[in-house]
Amino acid sequence: MLAHPLPISSFRTAALSGEFLITAEVAPPKGSNPAHMLAMAETLKGRVHAVNVTDGSRAVMRMCSLVSSALLLQNGIEPIWQVACRDRNSIGLQADLMGAHALGIRNVLALTGDPVKAGDHPEAKAVFELESVRLLQLIRQLNLGLDLHEKPLTDEATDLFAGAAVDPQCGSWSGLQRRCDRKLAAGAQFFQSQLISDFDRLAKFMDHIGSPSGKPVLAGIFLLKSAKNAQFINRCVPGVQIPDGIIDRLERAAEPLQEGMMIAAEQVQLAMKLCHGVHMMAVKREDLIPQILDLAGIAPLTKSTVPVDSRA
Repeated sequence: MLAHPLPISSFRTAALSGEFLITAEVAPPKGSNPAHMLAMAETLKGRVHAVNVTDGSRAVMRMCSLVSSALLLQNGIEPIWQVACRDRNSIGLQADLMGAHALGIRNVLALTGDPVKAGDHPEAKAVFELESVRLLQLIRQLNLGLDLHEKPLTDEATDLFAGAAVDPQCGSWSGLQRRCDRKLAAGAQFFQSQLISDFDRLAKFMDHIGSPSGKPVLAGIFLLKSAKNAQFINRCVPGVQIPDGIIDRLERAAEPLQEGMMIAAEQVQLAMKLCHGVHMMAVKREDLIPQILDLAGIAPLTKSTVPVDSRA
């Protein structure tokens, strides 16, 4: 038996109540020591509803996101476990999803996963038995107490709050609509977006797809650390184009990192007028996210919305 009661998901509670949602992202360690990941996540306590843990992002090998999410939970930080279909077959995915529930993890972001050839083990064999829509369907089945083949789970159902990724800047509007509709039908309860650089496009997405869905949409806000960083994103991240005006601001700035924080804060304020939350990304500088939120005028969370410490 578990040594302590399972925690309540404050993220789910906030999402269902219509509160403005704030999440952030950390990467698992590249090795066996989670100290840096935990230290970065610790700085986010009281400022975000939950912390996303990436699952082999860009197909780069790191500690598994399930264990990393459990470590966050042990330290009183509510995780959103990102789970990708690239590396596991349907048996492994079901096993991990049931295991996550047993550990007290309740929030899941269902992803297809980046192609293997993009990462640091290009010779590895990809699985991709499922993709994000079918993974959402699988989570819904497990929540109903059934496995992939609709056979009963003899030792209780899961209770997972599943979300999905969305890219409002997708080039094909009809394709974006179809993909979102399929994810909603499969059981998506919230959406986190890719990095947003075109807020006019985000506004159109919210008007035509996001708001009518009835589910919270969190806009992806990325901390640009320099003009070089922004130019790298323009070259290497499909579907994202950092405007020249922002690159010019970073080039002219005496302190580019501080300017990047101000830009991110301005984007948070734009997102607050358009959608239901923000998903903060500050690779290797997650400790700066509270300062960005301060600049954007977002106060710390109230005690009622701070994640429960599972050790209590």
